[in-house]
Amino acid sequence: MSELSAPAELSLQQALNLALRHACEDDDRVLVFGQDVGTLGGVFRVTDGLQDKFGEHRVFDTPLAESAIMGMAVGLAMHGWRPVPEIQFDGFSYPAIDQIVNQVARMHYRSRGVLNMPITLRLPSFGGIRAPEHHGESLEALFAHVPGLKVVSPAGASEGYHLLRQAIADPDPVIFLEPKARYWHRESFDPTAEVTMPPAGTSRIARPGRHATLIAWGAMVARCLQVAELAAEDGVELEVLDLRWLKPIDADGLAASVARTRRAVVVHEAPLTAGLGAEVAALVTERCFADLRAPVQRVTGFDVPYPSGALEDEYLPTPDRILAAVQTTLEYRRG
Repeated sequence: MSELSAPAELSLQQALNLALRHACEDDDRVLVFGQDVGTLGGVFRVTDGLQDKFGEHRVFDTPLAESAIMGMAVGLAMHGWRPVPEIQFDGFSYPAIDQIVNQVARMHYRSRGVLNMPITLRLPSFGGIRAPEHHGESLEALFAHVPGLKVVSPAGASEGYHLLRQAIADPDPVIFLEPKARYWHRESFDPTAEVTMPPAGTSRIARPGRHATLIAWGAMVARCLQVAELAAEDGVELEVLDLRWLKPIDADGLAASVARTRRAVVVHEAPLTAGLGAEVAALVTERCFADLRAPVQRVTGFDVPYPSGALEDEYLPTPDRILAAVQTTLEYRRG
């Protein structure tokens, strides 16, 4: 990808590529590695051209060994590097869970603060591209439950660029969940604009509204914006809150939005039971119990393993399912 010096229409994939390029330019300690990230440029071309620009010693391919990739990242971080490993699909990250939970997440605590783990693990995540079995997962609740990890997921190109730069600069390990379904969607983006990102753990209002708040992250933000457009045709103004950071969660931002609208619907791709939506609903209830006009609703994937591509449309939250939840919360009346 050629260098940009003016506003442009960029996809999430291109914005992430630009973020990696700028991170490598700004800090010689940044290393990019993983399965096919070098010569091929990544299965989704997020690392396209980086090896040509920065050389094989900073952007390099690894064996198909996820646990070894994360073990290498731990060793490099302990010696002062800033590793940015990629695991090709979230469904293939399970062999690396031991390294992530027992080494990456605990090293700072275990060393009494002596050793930082400035690792940004990039994971093409979630569904929506009709991929084969094991290529689509929603692991945010699993990672968010592990002390020592930060978890973030962008919803579009601009957010993707800034959040990835922020993650790489963070002294703590960050799990960066990239919504595969949004890789090719473009939006206006100015790489030359001066932007001061709020601290980690802050959400954003993607669309203001007053009748209910839709809370989502990743690809579901775009779906909720679509639902808000449909609801507006009937005079219902829905606020869409992009959570962005899934750990730490922006509890204050959640409370401020729901205190305004007094109704909340959480939307995510992961199964319902023990999904991150349960944590969000609990936070909203704790912070906004006196303001709520109706119970918090959840629209999620079903409690089944992520299905094959042929069944994906049945699994993922649809606009109709989200609108039905909105109608439920709007029509709720206390007995």
